[in-house]
Amino acid sequence: MEFANLTIEIALFLFTIAIIAGFLDTLAGGGGLLTLPALMMSGIPPLTALGTNKLQSSMGTATATVMMLRARRVRWHQVKHLMLAGFIGSAIGTVIIQFVDAQMLTLIIPVVITCIGIYFLITPTVDEENKLPKVSSENYKKYVIPLIGCYDGIFGPGTGSFFTLAGRALRAQKFLQATAIAKTLNFSTNIASLIVFIFAGQVIWMVGLIMMCGQFIGAWLGSHFLFKIPVNYLRYLVVFMCFAMLIKYVSA
Repeated sequence: MEFANLTIEIALFLFTIAIIAGFLDTLAGGGGLLTLPALMMSGIPPLTALGTNKLQSSMGTATATVMMLRARRVRWHQVKHLMLAGFIGSAIGTVIIQFVDAQMLTLIIPVVITCIGIYFLITPTVDEENKLPKVSSENYKKYVIPLIGCYDGIFGPGTGSFFTLAGRALRAQKFLQATAIAKTLNFSTNIASLIVFIFAGQVIWMVGLIMMCGQFIGAWLGSHFLFKIPVNYLRYLVVFMCFAMLIKYVSA
């Protein structure tokens, strides 16, 4: 799909947002809170914005996943079945969104972004010791992961943080472990959703490729800082940028 309104200014804006989003998404999640409103503010229709967002975010999550696997922060045998479960859930969610009135997304997106921004503000980040898993690994794989994957297919922003939160709250994973695993799961859900959007013709390739370059740079930087920067600082930065983008989005 073509985008006639793509100017140098818009391209630079989206490229810069993608760098920031890739960096923040790798560290704390929530990159989609920046990229999706940015795409819609650029004049891209909601459904096409979702599809293009999946194209560019796939580069960020792919980069982070490779970095996590290479650094042995996560092992392939730990996540391969979870990734498949997330892939299936995301594909189902993306099929569902194809039949939703695109104008509804214009109303839903600000509400969801507000809720996720509040979640980032209030969610704890300190590891809780001596906790036992609340959900078995089998039920986690069969129900929790596909449900979050379905959300990613329908909307998307905040998915990585939801995976992190689920890993900590339901499987008693430490924060950095849950964050590393979440990158691999988010990659699988992004790819599943992207495949459906491509077949539906809802991807603007030029815009997506520009933002993919930014995502690669941001995710590469974020992967090197993931275990060095206090996560709380990053959370507040994401919240600030989220609500700044929300104000700009609503007033556009």
